[in-house]
Amino acid sequence: MPLTRFTLRQLEAFDAVADLHSFSAAADRLGLSAQAVSQQVAELEAVLGFRLFDRTTRRVSLSSAGRDFAASALTVLRHAAAADTAAADVRNRAAGTVRVGAPLVLAATALPAAIQAYATQRPKVVVRIRDIAVDRLVDAVAAGDVDLGLGPDRATGAEVAAEPLFDSRWVLWCAPDHALAKRRQVRWRELAGHPLVAAGRDHERSVAQMRATAPEETRITPVDVVDNTTTALGIAAQGLAATLAPAYVGVLARPMGLQMRRVVEPETIRSVCLYRPLDRTLSPAAEGFAAHAREWLARWGRAQQR
Repeated sequence: MPLTRFTLRQLEAFDAVADLHSFSAAADRLGLSAQAVSQQVAELEAVLGFRLFDRTTRRVSLSSAGRDFAASALTVLRHAAAADTAAADVRNRAAGTVRVGAPLVLAATALPAAIQAYATQRPKVVVRIRDIAVDRLVDAVAAGDVDLGLGPDRATGAEVAAEPLFDSRWVLWCAPDHALAKRRQVRWRELAGHPLVAAGRDHERSVAQMRATAPEETRITPVDVVDNTTTALGIAAQGLAATLAPAYVGVLARPMGLQMRRVVEPETIRSVCLYRPLDRTLSPAAEGFAAHAREWLARWGRAQQR
């Protein structure tokens, strides 16, 4: 028997009459006329091929076949109600899975904290973090590997939009006994002669861009390039080299004992952006988390600058 031959309205009418033993009482519950409820039940009986109720002038009671059918009908109604609730959750951004890509520092610090704050508002939304290098982040959003991306500003092309969330200075992180730690701020030319380690090709390129306008004799070149920011910070913490990184990495650098010094003349600032696709529609859950992330991460970023 095709499932489309009876309707949820017919099952609701059957369930109400079976519960209340009255067509008029069932009609009051459903907001229908008694005649409409009777018609719904009659149509359901015609489809099923057996009577659901034994009717007398005083009472309506389930027939033997009706009792056998009642449990299955109630199961269908419960599943339909659950599906309706699930649809409402999705529609209201209250349920679903969101995949967010971010480079190591943000993936380990800001993003988990943002997710925890969101979970108190939308406990049915599951946010998954994907560790993605900065230079692969935009491509991951464009390819659909993640729904959203969080990371330093980069060129996006026509498939991805970047929304700046907060600015972060590029600064020097060094051990307390480093020669440059004695200064309140450091000029670019004063970095010459001091070993520097860069974290990732994105940071290496950023250092190259920042020194491009400097005179040849004052330009700096990292003595080493490592994959992860934590590795660069660990090297700096042992006094083997200093490292240049955004100020927001302080959430990891300070517990290692590193000190931050502003680098000036010129001072360089990068924006941390929220990346989203332009060629596909985000799910309601992803839209909801994006709206939360805009506000929450902007506050987080400002706090790190202080």
